[in-house]
This record gives sequence, C-alpha cells and structure tokens, in this order.
Amino acid sequence: MIRFGTNPIAWANDDDQTIGANIATSRILDEAGRQIGFDGIENGHRWPDEPEALRALLADYGLVFISGWYSTNLLVRSVEDEIAACQAHLAKLKHNDCTVMIVCETSNAIHGAPCPVNDRPRLSDAEMVEFGVKLEAFAAYLTGQGITLVYHHHMGTIVESPEDIDALMDATGPHTHLLFDAGHCAFGGGDPVAVLTRHAARVRHFHAKNIRPTITARVRAEGLSFLQGVVAGAFTVPGDQDGGIDFAPLLQVLANVGYDGWIVIEAEQDPDARNPLLYQTLGLATLKRLSAQAGLI
Repeated sequence: MIRFGTNPIAWANDDDQTIGANIATSRILDEAGRQIGFDGIENGHRWPDEPEALRALLADYGLVFISGWYSTNLLVRSVEDEIAACQAHLAKLKHNDCTVMIVCETSNAIHGAPCPVNDRPRLSDAEMVEFGVKLEAFAAYLTGQGITLVYHHHMGTIVESPEDIDALMDATGPHTHLLFDAGHCAFGGGDPVAVLTRHAARVRHFHAKNIRPTITARVRAEGLSFLQGVVAGAFTVPGDQDGGIDFAPLLQVLANVGYDGWIVIEAEQDPDARNPLLYQTLGLATLKRLSAQAGLI
C-alpha cells in the first residue's frame, strides 16, 4: 500500500532550529494532517520522545508516525555500541508500528556545519567496504527486531554521490536497504532516474525532494554550506515550476518494481520565504496525480 507523508522540516528545521522557530507545533500538525491531508509525518525535534505521547499527539491530527532520522556513528564505534545506542529510538519505532529505520552515518558529516558542503567527507574503497560490513551487521540486528534499515544518502556525508550510493549498495547485503531521495541524488551529481533504476529493488522508502538547479549550482560554485543552500532555496516540492526534477518517471520506476511503502515530501525551505501550507499542498497533489498515472495507486 502506498501512503503519502511529509516531514516537519518544511515548517521547522532540525539542523538549524532558528529556521521556523516562530511557527507553533500545533500549526505544523494542523496544516499537515487536517488541512493538507497527509497520512503520516516523520520525526522532528518538536515531537515528544515518549512513544505513546508521540502516537497520541499525531493521532489528534489524523497522522501516524512514519519513522525518523537516526544518526549512526559506526565509523567510530562498534556495532554492539550502536545497537545499545539505538534502543530508545527503536522503541519509539516499534510502539508506533513503523516498518523502517532511517539511518545516516553522521560521525564525520558536515551538513549542519558552517563550512562548504563541497568539503564533505569521503571514504576510500577499502573504508567503504569496512563500513558496509558494520552497517549490514547493524541492519541484520534490526531485521530481527522487525524493522528494515533504509540508508539515507545525504549531502555533506560519506554517501552523497551516485558512485557513493553504488559503492554502499555493493558493500552491504540483503538486510541493508535504500532510502532514495531524489533531491539529494540530483544535488549530489546523479541522474535520479538512472540511480533509482539501478537500485529500485532495494528501495524501501522514498523521499520526494525537488531541487532548484540554479541555486544548487550556486551552492557548489560559491562554496556555500548546506544550510546556506537551504535558506537560499535549494530544495522545493514536486510540482514547483522552479524545480528541476520530473517525478513522473521516478514514480513509474517504483511502480515497475511493485514498490510498497511511504512516499514522503521531505523538502526543507525557509518557511518565512515559502509558505509550507501552499508548497506542501502543491507537492501532495502532484504526487497523487503522478502516482495514479503510474499505476502506483
């Protein structure tokens, strides 16, 4: 079953919590659930950590908890330590009937730092293989808990480019799956359709993030940080005429492999410059129309 969700970073940013700080939590949930009509929402710093309090809060607005970002530190700690560290987050996922854990290695990530996103960390081929072994072991543990690990390739991290995504998929096994993010793929230098086609069979979560190519090119050329790019408007929603990604072929790729899961608009913008209610409404309407055309729904 296809369900459509959003992420609160359209209203209130997690990496820079001054962005959207003036927007009330009740407004975020009312717009996402009651007004726009999303089925669910991902994690954000505004939500309660206690699993039942989270479920009850979202339910009041007609939403369910989809899942949420979990930062691994497998480059600097053992799989056993990672398993111990994730228990509170895992309990939250289980209590809310989530099916995936969204994972990204952040031990050396720079997406929240005031430095050029171009300076992001890279692994050698051997280091990627070593990381993949540990990630697969962590993913196997989660499988035993009834949760699928989906790795989030992301700007400013060790898995950013299409080559990084390919290498990670090669370095991991059947327990590690992919969160495919169209915007991060394009921003990272990839052709979203080509990359998704290569790995569609292992995609278990989909982020429908769009980019404004003129702004992402400026981020690269001027050496801006990831967050400077966000404020400048690097990201947007499906259906935005300024966006550079055509979501119709991407959704067709998903349909061709029988994708079954969440399609989430995870597109951070400055809410003072771009009204979240308007943009998220446009994004959801676009995704539903294109998904119907592709035969996903």
